[in-house]
Amino acid sequence: MTAFVALAAGAHALAGDPAPERTRELVHLVRQDCGSCHGMTLKGGLGKPLLPENLADRDAETLAEIILDGIPETPMPPWRGQLTETEALWIARKLKEGFPHETP
Repeated sequence: MTAFVALAAGAHALAGDPAPERTRELVHLVRQDCGSCHGMTLKGGLGKPLLPENLADRDAETLAEIILDGIPETPMPPWRGQLTETEALWIARKLKEGFPHETP
């Protein structure tokens, strides 16, 4: 039974999806922190829109690098240290799909 629980808990990591509680935290972070510049609905504001059609020319890996390292000499801050590479890639993929409107 213990092995099953450990295996089930690790399934999120293998799939590249954060655990449910962390997913809620990441959705909140994107909506609040990213939304403060990119618009609360991510349709743009001080920063560019983060909608799928606006991100189509960049792959998720490139977007994750931007999330982690920021863009020098712009207001886009680096999130490395607050986010793991896996979390940044999850956010990038979700942005390309259309980010959730509500916390799951």
